[in-house]
This record gives sequence, C-alpha cells and structure tokens, in this order.
Amino acid sequence: MRLLVMNPNTTASMTASIRATATAAAAPGTEILATEPLWGPESIEGHFEGYLSAAAVLDRLATLDAPFDALVMAGFGEPGREGAQELLDVPVLDITESAAQMAMMLGHAYGIVTTLDRSVPQIRDRLLTAGLLQRCAAVRGTGLGVLELEGDPRRTVEVVIETAREVVRAGAEVICLGCGGMAGLQEAVSAALGVPVVDGVAAAVKFAEAVVGLGLTTSTGRSFAPPRPKAIGSWPLSSHLARGAAFSQGTTRHTDFSAQTSDI
Repeated sequence: MRLLVMNPNTTASMTASIRATATAAAAPGTEILATEPLWGPESIEGHFEGYLSAAAVLDRLATLDAPFDALVMAGFGEPGREGAQELLDVPVLDITESAAQMAMMLGHAYGIVTTLDRSVPQIRDRLLTAGLLQRCAAVRGTGLGVLELEGDPRRTVEVVIETAREVVRAGAEVICLGCGGMAGLQEAVSAALGVPVVDGVAAAVKFAEAVVGLGLTTSTGRSFAPPRPKAIGSWPLSSHLARGAAFSQGTTRHTDFSAQTSDI
C-alpha cells in the first residue's frame, strides 16, 4: 500500500516532519510518499492563503505521475479536500476530520490546539461543515505562527501544553493537535495532561489504511463526481513550473517528488 501525504504549504522542512510522523504511524508494508506544492504560501494562516494553497495542491496532484492508493491532506482546517475527491479515483482523507473522528471514539468531548487565534473560526467552520462541531468543547490558538513551531521546539511544546490545559478546563477529554506542523508532539502533551492526544497526520494514515484495506473509495455518484471536461486556461500550472518556465524567481524549497520517492 502506498499513501501520499500532501503538505499544503511549500516549506520542505515541514514536509519532512509530517513524513516522519506518517511513517511512524504506518503499518508494516505501507509506504509513505510525501510532497508539497511547487508554488503557493510558505505557511497557511487565513482564508486567502488557504484558498491559494488549495489551488496549488490540486495543481500539484494533477501532475504527479507516481501511483498511490490514498491521499492524506495534511492541512488543518484548510479548503481543497472536496476538489481532490473529485480529481482522484483513490480515497482522500484530511487531518482535521480524521483527528476529530478519532477523538470522538476516545472521549465524549474533544478540543483542538492550533496556531494563531485567527485560525480558530476557519477550523470551527470546517468542523461545522463536517458535522463534527457539536462535540468540540473548544478550539484555542497558541499564538505561535506555523513557521514558529519549528524555531524553538522546547518553547513550542511548553506553549502547546499550556494551551491544551485551557482546552481541558473547557471540558475536553481528548486533545487534537490542530496543525500539521505539530506532528510528533502528541506524546509530550499527553504525558503532561494525562489525556489522549490525537495527531491528525497519524490518525489520517490509519484511517487511510483501513479504507484501502476494505477496498473502499470515494463515492462518485453525486457530490464528488469527476470534473466535467472543459477548457481550463494554463492548467495545470505545475507542468510549466516543473520545466522551469516560470519558476526562476520562486523559492527553491519545494520537494523533488521523484527524488524523494526513491529515498523511501
């Protein structure tokens, strides 16, 4: 089984961290592939960057030639999952819904610790759309930007733990880590608080393995039918970027997917 894990931002070091968490969670025999878009924001902190990222992720998916059995989208609360479900003929799971679904199996109420406070409404909207908000006790921001999570690991753990305490006081019995960049922090947070802590990347990997193992995939009967054939100007953009036609001024931090898969 091969699972593709998509970091929605262009920061390759975050892709590496997400890949490590996914690999640790995967069962023997599951191969983890990981990549990020060739263009887009280096981190996602708001609706504008979220929609840019969604387009960049779909664009990247349209040009990948490595086969995979399921997709894990590693952005918390960001849009684009439904578009990927239409585009691909394999199961698509995102870390927001996967974390919440797993948390609800472990306790009556769950809560989420995320990055900036401005991300809270976006996450709550995502949970509401998914029908998962009713059992969410609280969503709290740490005040740390996405890229700050990697800057001082010790401080990141301290701030995440302190914010998680607030969420537990609000009634949460299970904590969800509300950012792909928090991957790998679950053990430290759980040890400090004495409650289960769900990492969305790990949860999505296990759900993906289960769905693929059962031979299931996204229904195309109505909501997620494949896109109707029509002209889309300059689509897919990544095919031009991969040839270097329009990437001379961009960041060089993007992942070479073909090289990375050979390392796994």
